[in-house]
Amino acid sequence: MDPSVDSTPVGVFEARYLAFLETIRHLRPSLHRYCSRMVGSVLDGEDIAQEALFLAYRKLDTFEDGRPLEPWLFRIAHNHCIDFLRRRRVRRSAEAEAVMPESVAPVEATGRGVERAIEHLVLALPPKERASVLLKDVFDYSLEEIAELVDSTVGGVKAALNRGRSKLAKLTPIRAGSSSAAENAEATRLLEVYVDLFNRRDWDGLRQLISTDARVRVADRFVGPLSASPYFGRYDRLTTPWRVASGRIDGEPVVLTLRQGPQGWTPNAIVRVERAEGHVVSISDYTHCPWVLSAATSVIVSTAA
Repeated sequence: MDPSVDSTPVGVFEARYLAFLETIRHLRPSLHRYCSRMVGSVLDGEDIAQEALFLAYRKLDTFEDGRPLEPWLFRIAHNHCIDFLRRRRVRRSAEAEAVMPESVAPVEATGRGVERAIEHLVLALPPKERASVLLKDVFDYSLEEIAELVDSTVGGVKAALNRGRSKLAKLTPIRAGSSSAAENAEATRLLEVYVDLFNRRDWDGLRQLISTDARVRVADRFVGPLSASPYFGRYDRLTTPWRVASGRIDGEPVVLTLRQGPQGWTPNAIVRVERAEGHVVSISDYTHCPWVLSAATSVIVSTAA
Protein backbone atom coordinates (compact mmCIF):
# COMPACT_ATOMS: atom_id res chain seq x y z
CA MET A 1 0.00 0.00 0.00
CA ASP A 2 1.45 3.32 -1.03
CA PRO A 3 -0.66 6.43 -0.45
CA SER A 4 2.18 8.80 -1.33
CA VAL A 5 1.17 11.77 -3.36
CA ASP A 6 1.66 12.55 -7.03
CA SER A 7 4.20 15.08 -8.24
CA THR A 8 2.95 18.44 -7.03
CA PRO A 9 4.98 21.43 -5.85
CA VAL A 10 2.92 21.88 -2.68
CA GLY A 11 4.73 20.37 0.30
CA VAL A 12 6.57 17.62 -1.59
CA PHE A 13 9.94 16.75 -0.11
CA GLU A 14 12.75 17.32 -2.57
CA ALA A 15 14.69 14.44 -4.08
CA ARG A 16 17.91 15.32 -2.24
CA TYR A 17 16.16 15.08 1.11
CA LEU A 18 14.68 11.70 0.21
CA ALA A 19 18.14 10.54 -0.82
CA PHE A 20 19.49 11.69 2.56
CA LEU A 21 16.76 9.73 4.35
CA GLU A 22 17.63 6.66 2.32
CA THR A 23 21.30 6.85 3.35
CA ILE A 24 20.36 6.85 7.04
CA ARG A 25 17.48 4.40 6.78
CA HIS A 26 19.34 1.91 8.97
CA LEU A 27 19.35 4.48 11.79
CA ARG A 28 15.67 5.40 11.58
CA PRO A 29 14.33 2.61 13.84
CA SER A 30 16.85 3.46 16.58
CA LEU A 31 16.17 7.19 16.37
CA HIS A 32 12.45 6.55 16.49
CA ARG A 33 12.81 4.15 19.39
CA TYR A 34 14.75 6.70 21.40
CA CYS A 35 12.34 9.56 20.67
CA SER A 36 9.25 7.47 21.34
CA ARG A 37 10.60 6.30 24.71
CA MET A 38 11.58 9.85 25.64
CA VAL A 39 8.12 11.28 24.98
CA GLY A 40 5.94 8.23 25.61
CA SER A 41 4.31 7.85 22.20
CA VAL A 42 5.41 5.95 19.09
CA LEU A 43 3.55 8.49 16.93
CA ASP A 44 4.87 11.63 18.63
CA GLY A 45 8.28 9.98 18.59
CA GLU A 46 8.20 9.60 14.81
CA ASP A 47 7.02 13.18 14.34
CA ILE A 48 9.91 14.40 16.49
CA ALA A 49 12.39 12.18 14.65
CA GLN A 50 11.13 13.54 11.32
CA GLU A 51 11.59 17.14 12.49
CA ALA A 52 15.06 16.34 13.78
CA LEU A 53 16.10 14.69 10.52
CA PHE A 54 14.86 17.59 8.44
CA LEU A 55 16.86 19.98 10.62
CA ALA A 56 19.92 17.73 10.29
CA TYR A 57 19.51 17.75 6.52
CA ARG A 58 19.44 21.55 6.50
CA LYS A 59 22.63 21.58 8.61
CA LEU A 60 24.55 19.01 6.58
CA ASP A 61 26.91 21.65 5.24
CA THR A 62 28.09 22.31 8.83
CA PHE A 63 28.73 18.65 9.58
CA GLU A 64 32.42 17.83 9.78
CA ASP A 65 33.57 15.05 7.49
CA GLY A 66 35.02 12.12 9.38
CA ARG A 67 32.79 12.55 12.43
CA PRO A 68 30.36 9.71 13.18
CA LEU A 69 26.90 10.61 11.92
CA GLU A 70 24.83 8.64 14.43
CA PRO A 71 25.73 10.59 17.61
CA TRP A 72 25.17 13.87 15.77
CA LEU A 73 21.69 12.79 14.72
CA PHE A 74 20.91 11.49 18.21
CA ARG A 75 21.89 14.83 19.73
CA ILE A 76 19.59 16.74 17.40
CA ALA A 77 16.78 14.27 18.13
CA HIS A 78 17.44 14.52 21.88
CA ASN A 79 17.18 18.31 21.79
CA HIS A 80 13.88 18.06 19.91
CA CYS A 81 12.58 15.63 22.54
CA ILE A 82 13.49 18.04 25.34
CA ASP A 83 11.77 20.90 23.50
CA PHE A 84 8.66 18.74 23.07
CA LEU A 85 8.61 17.80 26.75
CA ARG A 86 8.97 21.44 27.78
CA ARG A 87 6.11 22.51 25.53
CA ARG A 88 3.94 19.71 26.85
CA ARG A 89 4.75 20.60 30.44
CA VAL A 90 3.72 24.19 29.85
CA ARG A 91 0.57 23.10 28.05
CA ARG A 92 -0.49 20.69 30.76
CA SER A 93 0.71 22.96 33.59
CA ALA A 94 1.90 19.93 35.46
CA GLU A 95 4.00 16.96 34.50
CA ALA A 96 4.72 13.86 36.54
CA GLU A 97 8.35 14.87 36.97
CA ALA A 98 7.28 17.93 38.97
CA VAL A 99 6.39 15.73 41.92
CA MET A 100 9.54 13.64 41.71
CA PRO A 101 12.33 14.36 44.19
CA GLU A 102 15.19 16.38 42.76
CA SER A 103 17.81 13.98 44.07
CA VAL A 104 18.04 10.42 45.24
CA ALA A 105 21.02 8.82 46.89
CA PRO A 106 23.00 7.19 44.06
CA VAL A 107 23.34 3.43 44.05
CA GLU A 108 26.05 1.46 42.39
CA ALA A 109 24.68 -0.14 39.26
CA THR A 110 25.66 -3.65 38.35
CA GLY A 111 25.66 -4.44 34.67
CA ARG A 112 23.22 -2.82 32.33
CA GLY A 113 20.46 -3.39 34.86
CA VAL A 114 17.53 -2.38 32.66
CA GLU A 115 15.83 -4.82 30.30
CA ARG A 116 14.04 -3.85 27.13
CA ALA A 117 10.68 -4.03 28.89
CA ILE A 118 11.80 -1.31 31.31
CA GLU A 119 11.99 1.21 28.45
CA HIS A 120 8.37 2.08 29.14
CA LEU A 121 9.02 2.82 32.80
CA VAL A 122 11.45 5.66 32.07
CA LEU A 123 8.50 8.02 31.54
CA ALA A 124 8.36 8.31 35.33
CA LEU A 125 11.82 9.91 35.30
CA PRO A 126 12.79 13.54 34.69
CA PRO A 127 14.15 14.11 31.16
CA LYS A 128 17.87 14.02 32.00
CA GLU A 129 17.59 10.77 33.94
CA ARG A 130 15.30 9.36 31.27
CA ALA A 131 17.81 10.17 28.52
CA SER A 132 20.77 8.85 30.52
CA VAL A 133 19.08 5.52 31.26
CA LEU A 134 17.93 5.07 27.66
CA LEU A 135 21.24 6.00 26.08
CA LYS A 136 23.28 3.86 28.45
CA ASP A 137 21.12 0.85 29.26
CA VAL A 138 19.22 0.53 26.00
CA PHE A 139 21.48 2.02 23.33
CA ASP A 140 24.79 1.23 25.07
CA TYR A 141 26.44 4.63 24.63
CA SER A 142 29.48 5.41 26.77
CA LEU A 143 29.29 7.98 29.57
CA GLU A 144 31.46 10.31 27.50
CA GLU A 145 29.18 10.01 24.47
CA ILE A 146 26.06 10.57 26.57
CA ALA A 147 27.58 13.67 28.16
CA GLU A 148 28.11 15.13 24.70
CA LEU A 149 24.63 14.19 23.53
CA VAL A 150 22.78 15.70 26.51
CA ASP A 151 25.18 18.63 26.97
CA SER A 152 26.39 17.57 30.39
CA THR A 153 29.50 16.21 32.09
CA VAL A 154 30.49 12.62 32.69
CA GLY A 155 29.91 13.14 36.41
CA GLY A 156 26.49 14.66 35.77
CA VAL A 157 25.50 11.77 33.53
CA LYS A 158 26.72 9.19 36.03
CA ALA A 159 24.71 10.82 38.82
CA ALA A 160 21.59 11.04 36.64
CA LEU A 161 22.04 7.42 35.57
CA ASN A 162 22.34 6.21 39.16
CA ARG A 163 19.32 8.24 40.28
CA GLY A 164 17.27 6.96 37.37
CA ARG A 165 18.22 3.33 37.97
CA SER A 166 17.45 3.69 41.66
CA LYS A 167 13.96 5.02 40.92
CA LEU A 168 13.27 2.41 38.27
CA ALA A 169 14.10 -0.36 40.72
CA LYS A 170 11.16 0.80 42.86
CA LEU A 171 8.63 1.12 40.06
CA THR A 172 6.01 -1.26 38.70
CA PRO A 173 5.00 -1.24 35.03
CA ILE A 174 2.77 1.65 34.01
CA ARG A 175 -0.08 1.42 31.57
CA ALA A 176 0.12 3.34 28.31
CA GLY A 177 -2.36 6.06 27.54
CA SER A 178 -3.49 8.92 29.75
CA SER A 179 -6.57 10.20 27.96
CA SER A 180 -9.87 10.24 29.81
CA ALA A 181 -12.60 7.74 29.01
CA ALA A 182 -14.78 10.53 27.59
CA GLU A 183 -12.00 11.76 25.30
CA ASN A 184 -11.30 8.24 24.08
CA ALA A 185 -15.00 7.57 23.46
CA GLU A 186 -15.34 10.76 21.41
CA ALA A 187 -12.23 9.97 19.38
CA THR A 188 -13.43 6.42 18.81
CA ARG A 189 -16.82 7.57 17.52
CA LEU A 190 -15.26 9.97 15.01
CA LEU A 191 -12.78 7.32 13.87
CA GLU A 192 -15.58 4.82 13.30
CA VAL A 193 -17.37 7.29 11.01
CA TYR A 194 -14.08 8.08 9.24
CA VAL A 195 -13.34 4.37 8.75
CA ASP A 196 -16.83 3.60 7.44
CA LEU A 197 -16.67 6.41 4.87
CA PHE A 198 -13.12 5.46 3.88
CA ASN A 199 -13.96 1.80 3.31
CA ARG A 200 -16.98 2.77 1.21
CA ARG A 201 -14.73 5.12 -0.82
CA ASP A 202 -17.16 7.91 0.02
CA TRP A 203 -14.67 10.70 -0.52
CA ASP A 204 -17.36 13.39 -0.64
CA GLY A 205 -18.68 12.18 2.71
CA LEU A 206 -15.16 12.27 4.13
CA ARG A 207 -14.65 15.84 2.97
CA GLN A 208 -17.75 16.83 4.90
CA LEU A 209 -16.21 15.26 8.00
CA ILE A 210 -12.93 17.12 7.48
CA SER A 211 -12.40 20.83 8.18
CA THR A 212 -11.67 23.03 5.17
CA ASP A 213 -8.20 23.93 6.46
CA ALA A 214 -7.20 20.39 7.44
CA ARG A 215 -3.64 19.31 6.78
CA VAL A 216 -2.22 15.97 5.72
CA ARG A 217 1.22 14.54 6.30
CA VAL A 218 2.41 11.43 4.54
CA ALA A 219 5.64 10.77 6.39
CA ASP A 220 8.70 11.18 4.16
CA ARG A 221 6.55 12.18 1.18
CA PHE A 222 4.25 15.16 1.63
CA VAL A 223 3.05 17.74 4.10
CA GLY A 224 0.54 20.46 3.38
CA PRO A 225 -3.15 21.28 3.01
CA LEU A 226 -5.37 18.27 2.43
CA SER A 227 -7.23 20.25 -0.21
CA ALA A 228 -4.04 20.48 -2.28
CA SER A 229 -3.20 16.79 -1.96
CA PRO A 230 -4.45 13.81 -3.99
CA TYR A 231 -4.27 11.75 -0.79
CA PHE A 232 -7.67 10.08 -1.11
CA GLY A 233 -7.19 9.62 -4.84
CA ARG A 234 -4.08 7.55 -4.30
CA TYR A 235 -5.99 5.14 -2.09
CA ASP A 236 -8.84 5.05 -4.58
CA ARG A 237 -6.48 3.94 -7.36
CA LEU A 238 -4.75 1.17 -5.40
CA THR A 239 -5.17 -2.23 -7.08
CA THR A 240 -4.05 -4.41 -4.18
CA PRO A 241 -6.67 -5.39 -1.57
CA TRP A 242 -6.85 -2.94 1.31
CA ARG A 243 -9.11 -1.77 4.10
CA VAL A 244 -8.88 0.57 7.04
CA ALA A 245 -10.03 -0.09 10.59
CA SER A 246 -10.28 1.85 13.81
CA GLY A 247 -7.94 0.65 16.52
CA ARG A 248 -5.54 1.60 19.27
CA ILE A 249 -1.79 1.92 19.36
CA ASP A 250 -0.48 1.86 22.92
CA GLY A 251 -3.86 3.12 24.07
CA GLU A 252 -4.23 5.93 21.54
CA PRO A 253 -7.19 5.77 19.12
CA VAL A 254 -5.92 5.56 15.53
CA VAL A 255 -6.84 4.35 12.07
CA LEU A 256 -5.01 1.23 10.90
CA THR A 257 -4.54 0.31 7.27
CA LEU A 258 -4.92 -3.43 6.72
CA ARG A 259 -3.60 -5.74 4.05
CA GLN A 260 -4.81 -9.20 3.22
CA GLY A 261 -2.49 -12.16 3.67
CA PRO A 262 -2.43 -15.82 4.70
CA GLN A 263 -3.59 -14.85 8.21
CA GLY A 264 -6.41 -12.65 6.93
CA TRP A 265 -6.49 -8.88 7.32
CA THR A 266 -3.50 -7.68 9.34
CA PRO A 267 -2.29 -4.17 10.29
CA ASN A 268 0.06 -2.66 7.75
CA ALA A 269 0.43 0.96 8.84
CA ILE A 270 -0.84 3.61 11.24
CA VAL A 271 -2.76 6.78 10.43
CA ARG A 272 -3.24 9.37 13.17
CA VAL A 273 -6.44 11.37 12.73
CA GLU A 274 -6.68 14.46 14.92
CA ARG A 275 -9.98 16.12 15.64
CA ALA A 276 -11.35 19.43 16.92
CA GLU A 277 -14.97 20.42 17.42
CA GLY A 278 -16.25 17.26 15.79
CA HIS A 279 -14.16 17.55 12.61
CA VAL A 280 -10.92 16.06 11.38
CA VAL A 281 -8.24 18.75 11.36
CA SER A 282 -5.10 16.73 10.65
CA ILE A 283 -4.14 13.39 9.10
CA SER A 284 -0.69 11.86 9.60
CA ASP A 285 -0.02 8.73 7.56
CA TYR A 286 2.97 6.59 8.60
CA THR A 287 2.80 4.06 5.76
CA HIS A 288 6.41 4.73 4.76
CA CYS A 289 7.72 4.27 8.32
CA PRO A 290 7.15 0.57 9.16
CA TRP A 291 9.28 0.81 12.30
CA VAL A 292 6.53 2.87 13.96
CA LEU A 293 4.06 -0.02 13.90
CA SER A 294 6.82 -2.47 14.92
CA ALA A 295 7.72 -0.33 17.93
CA ALA A 296 4.20 -0.28 19.35
CA THR A 297 3.72 -2.28 22.51
CA SER A 298 0.00 -2.81 22.00
CA VAL A 299 -1.84 -2.98 18.65
CA ILE A 300 -5.60 -3.47 18.83
CA VAL A 301 -7.85 -3.61 15.77
CA SER A 302 -11.33 -2.54 16.84
CA THR A 303 -13.14 -3.01 13.54
CA ALA A 304 -12.70 -6.35 11.78
CA ALA A 305 -12.46 -6.36 8.01
